[in-house]
Amino acid sequence: MHQRKTTLIVSLFLNYFVFAILLNSVGSVILQVQATFSVSASDASILEAYKDLSIAIASFLVAAFIARAGYKRSMLVALFAVFLFLLLMPQFPSMWMNKALFALVGVSFAVVKVSIFSTIGLLTTGRREHASMMSFLEAFFMVGVLSGYFLFSAFVDDSDSLSLAWYNVYYPISGIVLLAFLALLIAPLDEKSGKKQADIPALRSFVDMLALCKQPVVLVFVISVFLYVLIEQGIMSWLPTFNNSVLGLPASLSIQMTSILAASIAIGRLIAGYVVRKIGWYFLLCVCLGLSGLLVLSALPLADAVAVTNVVTGWSDAPLAAFVFPLIGLCLSPIYPIINSVVLSALPQTQHAPMTGLIVVFSALGGTLGSLITGTLFEVLGGSRAFYCSLVPLVGIFAALYFLKQFSDRQAQNALTNQGEVQSV
Repeated sequence: MHQRKTTLIVSLFLNYFVFAILLNSVGSVILQVQATFSVSASDASILEAYKDLSIAIASFLVAAFIARAGYKRSMLVALFAVFLFLLLMPQFPSMWMNKALFALVGVSFAVVKVSIFSTIGLLTTGRREHASMMSFLEAFFMVGVLSGYFLFSAFVDDSDSLSLAWYNVYYPISGIVLLAFLALLIAPLDEKSGKKQADIPALRSFVDMLALCKQPVVLVFVISVFLYVLIEQGIMSWLPTFNNSVLGLPASLSIQMTSILAASIAIGRLIAGYVVRKIGWYFLLCVCLGLSGLLVLSALPLADAVAVTNVVTGWSDAPLAAFVFPLIGLCLSPIYPIINSVVLSALPQTQHAPMTGLIVVFSALGGTLGSLITGTLFEVLGGSRAFYCSLVPLVGIFAALYFLKQFSDRQAQNALTNQGEVQSV
């Protein structure tokens, strides 16, 4: 039984891994299309909208019928569709194909994420185990992001900015998608415990998902996750451009050094997966937010002092700012998986799929606005000043977490009271 559970968990992690590569390639693609197709920064940022808005729209629909369709079957269909489209990308290199790919990846990720988050609820018992697995899952997601940066940079031709050779990266990625498909195909998944959710009519599930927003704990959570993703995606999508235009790094190196951010996020979430079992989540996240703000205020002045006339050829002569600022991922990373776990653990299993739908929707909206706002600020204010603006949503998250803690504690106390009343009866 333990071996079957391990096989399933490995399969879920691999699925998350491959979508991490595809979703977060948007920063690398934004950098490349600006040169390859002579696209402006604000026009290139629209790729984030194709990805995130398709996630948001699909999540509303997916969460309503995903349990009825079956988690495993839905994930297999999504993976196979992405596999076929990736094979077409190098054959028709164009801006519209990039838009279409990110739209398809967004829809498919909505299916996979809702399915995986719901499946975790079936595999874990207790809040701390749930929070721990969520942290490990999101950490592995960042391992995929990290791998993607090196993969994309290997296909970039620094000597010819108009080269279309970088489109060939989609061939090896399609191979990884196929591997994820086969791993899930052979992995056992018992969905019987989710049958109650599957019996609910699709329209009722959709209404229930919207009704969740009436709960104060859910409303505050939605604000928290929206602001967090706005920061993370804004930085992640535009860090390659920041490295290139502000720090003067070559295009391939700009993409490679963005891997420091992904590695920092992965390490931060791995550490948080252990630490959250020992200390309270609220204290941990408050410390993380404080350190994030300090890092922004201390790292970005280093970028302002960089002389872009200096020739940078590799990691060894890259400016200090290229190494320091991405470490913000170490501080920010625990926030997303832990607040997701807090709200999911507070809800019954039958509400996990609709709640995950809301998580994905508002994560997508935050990611879209984050990239669009950051792209606009890049043009208006310049790269360093654009990233200084991340301090505003950081303060907003701190305030939202305070109220989330109050609502979460009250809900947990009510659950204990109701349990005591039932036992006394």
